[in-house]
Amino acid sequence: MNINQLIEFDRLSREDGRKYDKKRGLYDDIARDVGAHFIGIVGPRGAGKTIMLKQLALANDGSFYVSLDTMEGDLFDMVKTLHETMRIKLFLLDEVHVYPRFEADLKKIYDLIDIKVIFTSSTALGMYESGYDLSRRVLLKTLYPFSLREYARFKYGQEFSALTLWDIVEKKVPADILRAGEHFLPYMQGGLMPFALREPEPLALLGNILKTIIFKDIPRIARLMTDELDKIEMLVRFIGLSGIDGINYSSAAHNTHITKYKAEQYIALLERAFVLHRVFPLGTNVMKEPKVVMALPYRLLYRPLDEAIGGLREDFFVEAFRALSKEVFYLKSMRGQKTPDYLIRDFEDIVFEVGGKGKGRSQFKGVDIKRKIILADGYDMTDIRRPLFLAGLLIKG
Repeated sequence: MNINQLIEFDRLSREDGRKYDKKRGLYDDIARDVGAHFIGIVGPRGAGKTIMLKQLALANDGSFYVSLDTMEGDLFDMVKTLHETMRIKLFLLDEVHVYPRFEADLKKIYDLIDIKVIFTSSTALGMYESGYDLSRRVLLKTLYPFSLREYARFKYGQEFSALTLWDIVEKKVPADILRAGEHFLPYMQGGLMPFALREPEPLALLGNILKTIIFKDIPRIARLMTDELDKIEMLVRFIGLSGIDGINYSSAAHNTHITKYKAEQYIALLERAFVLHRVFPLGTNVMKEPKVVMALPYRLLYRPLDEAIGGLREDFFVEAFRALSKEVFYLKSMRGQKTPDYLIRDFEDIVFEVGGKGKGRSQFKGVDIKRKIILADGYDMTDIRRPLFLAGLLIKG
């Protein structure tokens, strides 16, 4: 461990942080946080976690930024040394999933050193289920890519009022908010990734990110054979090339020539790495096998926009509500045939259909729920139709 190198890297990181004056909503949430617990920021690669840490470093005297993918040596010893020699009180630890003993060292740091830690990881850490009793020591927060509202603000300097889901259902949508719809397609095609603000070809970088996730990140959180990583890459490709319906453990296993058990394991790992989302059925007497959708915009790595648009719409819908910490379910008939409808936890008296302009009331045939809403392309707000892009303007609550 070279202290001088760490100090220089911390200085350079702060200088880099000065380039970013705008802050995500989660920044204020973390900056206002009080208490003895540590904070973990988890989220997909490219979502802006590193930038947020550098902004926090700039805003806090007595803080120190360390990227664990460049650090050599023992984490506990490094923290103890910097705390004792430089009186560091806040440590900002980036990409902790690359450090193999992180959970053990974090517990040791919490118990023995009077400091605060904020860390990031590109995988959803399972530390609450670990053997180190971190549930009372760490509060995890998820940083997703931009919402459509954030994209308009960061990219174009446009401010749009936030909506609640009831505003959309009850058509309480100010007319000026509809202008956000002009940004929806570029947002879906990669604009939601914060790095796209400076990169004109975000999908090319996204392909490299996916390779890193599969061949570097996932092996760090799971013991897998080398040939299994190729199978995971094949599984993602199958999902990306397929239509949205019928993608689950069974179809993934059949089409990638693996067992259903392995398909479930790989899909769960890809969800932890923010590549896929599992949407479980809601109902009785149904097999609890989830529908699998992709995180936006990975589907565009495999199919052009005109072919992928149906899947992208549902990817957007699911991720928009996941970012609001809402559980999303799909409906399934008693015979196991899925109806193309979604429900949101806390709003189970409303069923949502996601699709193009041709969707109508026939989509809800046999659905015994009073309120039905179609979220579709365009700006139509007549009858039960609502613009799909409005889901990108929602706030928590």
